[in-house]
Amino acid sequence: MAIPVLMPKQGQSVETCIITKWFKKPGDKVTSGDLLFSYETDKAAFELESPGDGTLLEIFFDEGTEVPVLINVAVIGKPGESTASFMPGKTSGSKPADIAPEKDEKATAGSSAHIQSQSIMSDSRITISPRARKFAENKGVRFSDLQGSGPNGRIVINDIERALSGKASSKKPVASSGSEFTEQPVSNVRRIIAKAMHSSLQNSAQLTHHMSADVHRLLDARIRIKEGLAAGSEKQDITLNDMICWCVIRALEKFPEANSHFLGETIKTYHKVHLGIAVDTPRGLMVPAVKNAETLDLRQLSKELKSVAEACRKGNIDPILIQSTSASFTVSNLGNYGVEMFTPVINLPQACILGVCTIINRPADLGNNTFGFVPYIGLSLTYDHRAIDGGPATLLLKEIKNQIENFSY
Repeated sequence: MAIPVLMPKQGQSVETCIITKWFKKPGDKVTSGDLLFSYETDKAAFELESPGDGTLLEIFFDEGTEVPVLINVAVIGKPGESTASFMPGKTSGSKPADIAPEKDEKATAGSSAHIQSQSIMSDSRITISPRARKFAENKGVRFSDLQGSGPNGRIVINDIERALSGKASSKKPVASSGSEFTEQPVSNVRRIIAKAMHSSLQNSAQLTHHMSADVHRLLDARIRIKEGLAAGSEKQDITLNDMICWCVIRALEKFPEANSHFLGETIKTYHKVHLGIAVDTPRGLMVPAVKNAETLDLRQLSKELKSVAEACRKGNIDPILIQSTSASFTVSNLGNYGVEMFTPVINLPQACILGVCTIINRPADLGNNTFGFVPYIGLSLTYDHRAIDGGPATLLLKEIKNQIENFSY
C-alpha cells in the first residue's frame, strides 16, 4: 500500500514551509530513514527522512515551492501503484482538515487547504504563496503583473497589500548602470527580523543605560576554571560570555522585575530565568532561549548556550525556543567584534536586553597612589520604560557590574 509523505508541522505558528532541495527523484528506491528533502520555515531549516520502504512514485512540489503543512508532497509505494488519490487537495491520503484557515476567513480548514494546494500547482509561470494567492483572489487583485518580493521573486502577501495601496512593483526589472549594483528580494528571515525590530522600536518606550565593569577578576577566574577543566577527563571551554551570562542570571534573581514580559495591561514576572542569547547565523539573527537557566551550574550553562547557538547555525533549532516569548531576558554580545558601545533593541514582549561590549584597558587608581591600566568591559542595558523605571533599571545594571567585578563560583 502506498505511503503519503506529508510536509511536517514545525511549531504551532508555522503554516507553510519551503522545499529547498530534493535528495531523491521519482523512480528512486528508498528505505526508511533515507533523506527525502530539505525544507525551511521562517527561522530554521530541516530535513525529512523517508517514512517507509519502497519507490518514490511521485513528487507533487518542486524545489523553492512554499507548501502548507500536513499536505502530501510525495508518495512512496510499489512501481505501478496509482497516486491519484494522494494528490494534494484530495480527501484520501492527505490531511487538509488539519490546516488552520486564515483568521479572517469563513472557509473551512479543508476547503482552505484545497485552494492553497491547487493554487500552488496551477500556472507554473507565476510563483506565488498560497496565502497571497487567496488574499489576491478575495480582494480582486490581478497578480500576474506584480513583481514578487519573496525568495526567487515569489509573490507574497505583502506584495498584494502594496498592490491594494497602489505601491506595487511591476514585473519589469529596474534598469541598472552596468554593474553598479545588484538587487535581490528580501529573504523571509530578513523580513521577519525587520518587522520585529521595527515593531519593537515603534511599540515600546526604550531607553539605554551604559556602564563599565572591571573584569580583571573575571579574567583571572576564567584562567583558573579552564585549568581545572583541563586537568579533568572532559574538555570544555568556558568563554567570557558564559561567565557574563552567569552573572546576569545572578543579578536577575535579585531584581526579578526585569525578568519579565510587558503585555500592555499586565506585566508577567517570571520566577525562572529563561535566558535568550543573540546568535548571528548565515540566515540572519536568531535568539534562542535557554530554559530554567538559574538551575544550571556554570559548566551546564556553557554547554546549553553553545548547544542552542550551534542548533541555530545548523538550522535545526526547536522553533519554540526562538519565539520572543520563550525568553524572559536576552543578552547580546558584540564584544568579539570590537564594539565599544551600542544600543540593543528589545525582543518584545521582554522588558529588557543587555548588550555586552568589548574590553578596553583604561587608566585607574590601584590604591596607595599607584596608577595602572585596568580591563573594563562595556555593558549597555536597554529597557522598556513602560515596564521598568530608570531607577530599578540602573540598579539591575549596577548589580550585573557587581557580579562581574566580584565573580565567585
